[in-house]
Amino acid sequence: MEHHRTRPRQHGQRRGAPRPPLPPQAGRRPATAERRPAPGRSGTAAAGPGRPPGPRLTGLGGGLFCGAAMFLLGFLDAQLFGASLTVYGVLSLPVCALTALWVRGSDLLTAPVIVPIAFAAGLLTVADDGGGGFLGGVMGLVTALSTQAGWLYGGTLVAGVIVIVRRIRLIRSRLGG
Repeated sequence: MEHHRTRPRQHGQRRGAPRPPLPPQAGRRPATAERRPAPGRSGTAAAGPGRPPGPRLTGLGGGLFCGAAMFLLGFLDAQLFGASLTVYGVLSLPVCALTALWVRGSDLLTAPVIVPIAFAAGLLTVADDGGGGFLGGVMGLVTALSTQAGWLYGGTLVAGVIVIVRRIRLIRSRLGG
């Protein structure tokens, strides 16, 4: 069976042949060109004008960071403070703020969604299971979520406010004003 070409053959270029250099307006640099940061930006993740300090996390990376940090804080709280729910709630607020600050601009809206899920994931290590196995653990988690709802809402509010402020600043910088 014959296969017919769907594209016309490109004359003048063969596979493996070196490409001619692109004109300067093409926007590409030769492979040997030194990589330099764009004007007005430093090469590290340091803060520039209008840019918060810290790493740039994707939505998934922000979720993994927040979930792992909350789980670790819950474990440390259980080991050092005897599973104090108040200590866990207080320690969750900076993690919520950092998650909202470190998520990149295109994934800003994921931060207020990530925070409550990570709070519940970390609460697994702190919640009292009552010695009742799986169902006792579920009941302990539900009880802890209901009694610590203020910390849960507070962390979500912190993340939401930071996201709204960052979003407003991002829109203003794009509009040039």
